[in-house]
Amino acid sequence: MSEASPEGRFVVAAPPHIRARGSCTSIMLWVVGALAPAAVWSLVSMGTPAAITYASCIGGALGAEAVWNAVARRTQTLADGSALVTGLLLAMSMPPRAPWWMSIAGAVVAIWLGKMVFGGLGWNLFNPALVGRAFVVLSWSGILSKLPTKGWYQTIDVAGNGSLDAISGATRLAIAAADRAAKGGYGFDLAAQYQPLLFRNLQGSLGEVSAALLIAGGLVLIARGIIDWRIPVGYVGTMAALAAAFGSDPLFHVLAGGVMLGAFFMATDYVSSPMTRHGRLVYGIGCGAFNAIGRFFGAMPEATTFAILFMNGMAPLLDRIFAPRTFGWVRRDG
Repeated sequence: MSEASPEGRFVVAAPPHIRARGSCTSIMLWVVGALAPAAVWSLVSMGTPAAITYASCIGGALGAEAVWNAVARRTQTLADGSALVTGLLLAMSMPPRAPWWMSIAGAVVAIWLGKMVFGGLGWNLFNPALVGRAFVVLSWSGILSKLPTKGWYQTIDVAGNGSLDAISGATRLAIAAADRAAKGGYGFDLAAQYQPLLFRNLQGSLGEVSAALLIAGGLVLIARGIIDWRIPVGYVGTMAALAAAFGSDPLFHVLAGGVMLGAFFMATDYVSSPMTRHGRLVYGIGCGAFNAIGRFFGAMPEATTFAILFMNGMAPLLDRIFAPRTFGWVRRDG
């Protein structure tokens, strides 16, 4: 098999040869299509704040990639769709009332530091959208957590029991964490949260508005062969098992926060996840394990971002450990 290289030379590869029908652009468009129902529903449910966040993140990502390519005198790569997906995923990981400048800053960091500095699409070690999300969380955590009215669309007030009067939190995860710290003193019913988490959650990031729509989109990608089922199954299964082991409701912790968005759409990124089948399963298990540990024992109620970023760094090692055995080759001494 031979193909033309960018320099005009021909590269001859040994068989077997694999032909893929899907291009990078088509794959990215499938991902956008799978995310579209949840994204549209968040726009319908949250209105103008959501629209501003989507416009800022997507526009920032597209603009950042165009500027980098122009300054570096490289061919523009916006048509491959990766910057669009990065901006969309970043927006869905953001609270809808985050200031527009914060969303743009996160998008620029996602593209420049998360992708282009490594050499562009195909060379990045970490998921670019999560790099941008981590930057925002670490830089402006006060706006995102201590000032919920400037970050989240709605907050929840829960009456307490006994000597506890009330608790107010930005998200259901924040209230669940406070309730665990109070040893159940607030009487926060996790099972009662299933329906809003599945269908219309207004107390979280844009991508948390409907776990049901994210699951549906993820299943479409699995059915199309675009993502490997091993990563989301390992992720979600481990998250549920550890939540139960830690004495909490596993279904709540699977549906709440960024688990579904992370398991189906972020951890499955081709470039930053393992290439081997066994490596992908272990990688998904690792994402779920670190997410659960961070959620129950960390300083923040949500740990999806840092769990996936940590396992992104482990992906090359997992590929090395689970590299398939090569047949037909003989090792020579000397």
